[in-house]
Amino acid sequence: MEQISLDRLTGLIAFSRAASLGSYSAAARALGVTPSAVSKSIQRLEQHFELKLFNRTTRSLTLTQEGRELHERTLRLLAEMEAIEQAAVSARSEPAGTLKVTAPLPIGIHLIAPALPAFRKRFPKLSIDLRLGDHFVDLVGEGVDVAIRVGDLSGSRLISRQLSPHHIGAYASPDYLARRGVPKHPDDLVDHDCVNFRFQSSGQVFRWNFVTGHGSLDLIPDAGIVVDTSDAVAAVMVAGGGVGITPAYVAASYVKRGELVPLLTEFVEPRSTITALWPESRRSSPNVKAFVAHLTKVFALYAADK
Repeated sequence: MEQISLDRLTGLIAFSRAASLGSYSAAARALGVTPSAVSKSIQRLEQHFELKLFNRTTRSLTLTQEGRELHERTLRLLAEMEAIEQAAVSARSEPAGTLKVTAPLPIGIHLIAPALPAFRKRFPKLSIDLRLGDHFVDLVGEGVDVAIRVGDLSGSRLISRQLSPHHIGAYASPDYLARRGVPKHPDDLVDHDCVNFRFQSSGQVFRWNFVTGHGSLDLIPDAGIVVDTSDAVAAVMVAGGGVGITPAYVAASYVKRGELVPLLTEFVEPRSTITALWPESRRSSPNVKAFVAHLTKVFALYAADK
């Protein structure tokens, strides 16, 4: 039996990532190499097998029938390789190596990133690769160890731990309120300038939800300014741009400095949860266990401060 070469194994990994993620560029980002390295590795694999694995155009990358069959087999091979790696990781008690984490941009900036130095002080042999963005990633396909997500995750097959309610609030600057008055009820917002948030992943604008004595009030304000990061919403509000809704952890520092004022607090309730997720293959990982335990403490302090 011919032994598999290191070059061929590298090609199979590159091929699998490209097939799962739909492009050489995405595969390159997941593997930490250049797109040309992925392309050359797959070309060598095709030459070895004498098979065409992808149908390529300038805009799309799709598997051939032979490519689909190889991809299914490769996924099983890589899953077994990952299981071997995780078994080796679990055999040691001290966290070490690299932990890849993904999180929404504002949570990463305001809650996770500030907590990383203390974590690394406890576990100096473990490096953190934190990747922030609004889109959901394929944890298994992109080799992610832990993902932080917000919202309903009831259909997820991943292991999860709830970290905290996701507290949001309405705010405006003292200057704006001095000019335009303070809204006392959500119905008053029709007479105010509003700043809204647009999700980068879907392009949809954020729906404002309030709890009143008559039930739930759900609305999309007529916003004069719409931006696609929570920090930008806060920046516009601080500059006097109007009333907006943003996570409490984004607004907290501005509120402490007197640059933003909480509004309509009796009408706003947490409507989702911040959750940590990780694959079944990471169940026994000391790296994941240590990091999730650290996050649990960090988010407990955040929740207690609300």
